[in-house]
Amino acid sequence: MRATKALSTPYPRIPLEELVSLPTFYFPQISWGRDKVAFYWDKSGRIEIWVMDLASGGLRQVSHGQVPRSVRAGFVWSRDDRFIVFPKDRDGDEQHNLFRIDVEAGQAEQLTDNPQAQEYPVEFSPDDQWLLVLSNLKGQQNLFKFHLERREYVQLTDYPFPVLGGGTLLAACRWSPGGQRIAYATNETANLQNSDLYICDADGGNKRRLLQVKEGSRESVTAWSPDGRSLAITSNASGWDRVGLCDVDSGEVRWLSQEGRDESAGEFSNDGRLLFALRNEHAVVQPVVYDVDKGEEIALQTLPGVTQYAAFFDHDRRLLIDHTSTTRRLELLSYDLTTGQCEVILPAEYGSIDPAQFIDGQYISYRSCDGLEIPAILYKPRDIPPDTRLPAIVEVHGGPASQFFRAFDPYIQLFVDRGFVLLQPNIRGSTGYGAEFRDMNLMDWGGGDLEDVAAGVGYLRQLPYVDPERIGVFGGSYGGYMTFMQLVKKPDLWKAGVAWIGITDLYRMYEKSMEHFKYFLRMYLGDPQENAELWRERSAINYAENMRAKLLILHGVNDPRCPVEQARIFRDRLLGLGRVEGEDFEYVELGEEGHGSKDIEQRRRIFKIIGDFMERWL
Repeated sequence: MRATKALSTPYPRIPLEELVSLPTFYFPQISWGRDKVAFYWDKSGRIEIWVMDLASGGLRQVSHGQVPRSVRAGFVWSRDDRFIVFPKDRDGDEQHNLFRIDVEAGQAEQLTDNPQAQEYPVEFSPDDQWLLVLSNLKGQQNLFKFHLERREYVQLTDYPFPVLGGGTLLAACRWSPGGQRIAYATNETANLQNSDLYICDADGGNKRRLLQVKEGSRESVTAWSPDGRSLAITSNASGWDRVGLCDVDSGEVRWLSQEGRDESAGEFSNDGRLLFALRNEHAVVQPVVYDVDKGEEIALQTLPGVTQYAAFFDHDRRLLIDHTSTTRRLELLSYDLTTGQCEVILPAEYGSIDPAQFIDGQYISYRSCDGLEIPAILYKPRDIPPDTRLPAIVEVHGGPASQFFRAFDPYIQLFVDRGFVLLQPNIRGSTGYGAEFRDMNLMDWGGGDLEDVAAGVGYLRQLPYVDPERIGVFGGSYGGYMTFMQLVKKPDLWKAGVAWIGITDLYRMYEKSMEHFKYFLRMYLGDPQENAELWRERSAINYAENMRAKLLILHGVNDPRCPVEQARIFRDRLLGLGRVEGEDFEYVELGEEGHGSKDIEQRRRIFKIIGDFMERWL
């Protein structure tokens, strides 16, 4: 067979600089009056807060340089819609302080100054005097309330295990409609998989566990009903994430979604008659609306692709949703619940690029070494010349409790446009396929999941257009961990690998981690002392001598999740083994970045580094 290089004609056709620089919005959040939506947007060339009037479609930039270059957490509106509170860190270190910006005037003021703590704004109290905050201010991540005028914190919970919800879009902590009570989720059992629902008074008193479907299941809360009588919850006690309504007095649950479907609860409509949810099926996420009284799903027109945010507006007649697909960049849509018609209210920009050039991902599956079916998304260039063998990359997602969706990814499009085949497997440990599948890598990081990635190579080698000798692996965070592990545990499979913000020594990472991150590591790998052999055996640093593929190590120096030390010790280990930097491996530290970045300039730089490496070695 004739082998072709990745950059041979007719590749490439999509300009890298332009595609990576196209404006993208993040973390949309509707106002309490439901007449405006705010979001982070890099329309100006850097991320700022923008507000759209939902009636007129008018757009206005609110911030002018006050928000961080890259954002990892959302913001919250005050109840009177006058202010937005956002977290701000320093160069990606995630040690957030809180800032308040006046939506009309655009003036921002710093509310807190706790440089050694993560602070996530959750929700304003109904009287706008207090702000619920999740923070590790006192060690473990717990729930606080912050008085906006006195600038004082009151600690509401003091659990040894984290109160959940920090940094999420659907926070697991909510004020009751009258402000007298707060609902949240945490764990008081020895089972670190467990998460139960709790309620306390507004001063933190009278804490009680409201719901535990069974020990080991995970329950979370997303909203109070407008009458304050029930909570919208998500529980995986049936084996799949399931939406229900929990009675606040009795703790009894009325389930809305069916068993065997992966759904997450959202918010109520203003009148409380409707509840939206997000249904995750076959790497597609679609909005779902339930009639609360009838307990029935209201049929919506299907929207192939991925939606991760929704909110009712226009007197509950419309649903505001974000939407993307493998060939369509992220947009904001208005969905008319009476007619089923969809209107794009914030269209994606494409510049000079013809969207018809984008490649649609093919949803496939392959079998792992133990017969387990591994779903995946396959991207390949169109019009591959006969007898051509192309290089391929297996990408591993972060998490590991995450997944690849059938959503637009500029890096995927750029790689495929340059003649690469890309495989994105949702290996065991991924979300979207039920609790049993998600928990398959508990006490087994670098075990069955490692085999699932390796089996992806076997799948690629069977494709007639893939060169079996030119396959690389790439991933960030947990995906970076898996890249290191693949290169030292499966050295014969790979020609090159890119480990971005990865993990090489689990025990040393545990020592440097914050308390809620330590909880996460113990949940997956057990106690580091009791399971010392597992922690050692599943750390790539101990097998570095096996590596034969070319390796790029890429890491932000301010990363608090996977500290840069993880990259440095692996580099030093390779040097100690006589490997030559620049020949056997390449090493890049990013001085003003943390655990990844959404900043246009930084994203462009990252892809140039990764793309150049893969083109040279594959």
